[in-house]
Amino acid sequence: MFAEDMVAVGGEPAVELFVARSVRPAGRAMLVIHGGPDWDHTYLRKPLDRLSDRYQLIMPDLRGCGRSTRGLADDQYTPAAATDDLVALLDALGLGQVDVLGFSYGGLIAQRLAVAAPERVRRLIIASSGILPVPPDAFDGWTERAERLAAEAAVWADPTLSGPELTRAAAVASAGANVWRQEALADHLDRLTRIHFTAEWLRPLRAGILPAARPEDAARRLAAAGHPLLLLHGRQDMIFPAALAEEAATLIPSARAVVLDEAGHMTHVDQPREWLNAVARFLC
Repeated sequence: MFAEDMVAVGGEPAVELFVARSVRPAGRAMLVIHGGPDWDHTYLRKPLDRLSDRYQLIMPDLRGCGRSTRGLADDQYTPAAATDDLVALLDALGLGQVDVLGFSYGGLIAQRLAVAAPERVRRLIIASSGILPVPPDAFDGWTERAERLAAEAAVWADPTLSGPELTRAAAVASAGANVWRQEALADHLDRLTRIHFTAEWLRPLRAGILPAARPEDAARRLAAAGHPLLLLHGRQDMIFPAALAEEAATLIPSARAVVLDEAGHMTHVDQPREWLNAVARFLC
């Protein structure tokens, strides 16, 4: 289904991105930007692989993630550098304008791409992510959220865990919070076994030198850019509140929000058919 390759995107420092691409590319290209950021793209392959007969799917691992270049200095892991890598990737692949889907943290990078290089984006999908900042009281009173997140909090507080072992353990512990439907949990846990976890971005985060990923004044800037924009969200998302996606859609004339019920942060796992249908309809 996918061909895998390393693509050089930077020289100072040298950076190569591990990229999966549709084996039989057809139609327009869609760049898919994963979240984490210390995850890789593989947890997004399904159900997007069902679009490979209609779109050229371009699914890179960000710098420091998965099988892309690692071992860079901590100050080389920034949202701006990741965005520059993606522009360079499009250049290297000979792609001009593409559709873009950014998931979770990747949704913040996708927003940066859209405002930094608006001519490279045809349509923009921000999935399980946020355009508006999350206020401190956004989840007040949601006791089930606190209960579901307790296991992950314990992992992050465990002094015996570090590096990729910590990142993987936190992802597994957070599964019950990221997936809402119990029936979908096994699928999500299976996907986690195939991710090449890293901890490159965790170092600058813990050192307090990782810049914020969300573009400043994102709603206004995206409105000015004017790209057709889909905000695709799960109603029970415990990281980015669904209500903020709906609010952002009222601030950006070219945007519309699709919020799926009975779905958490991993909306594409909880409701794969409905999620994919929303993507496909928007891209038509």
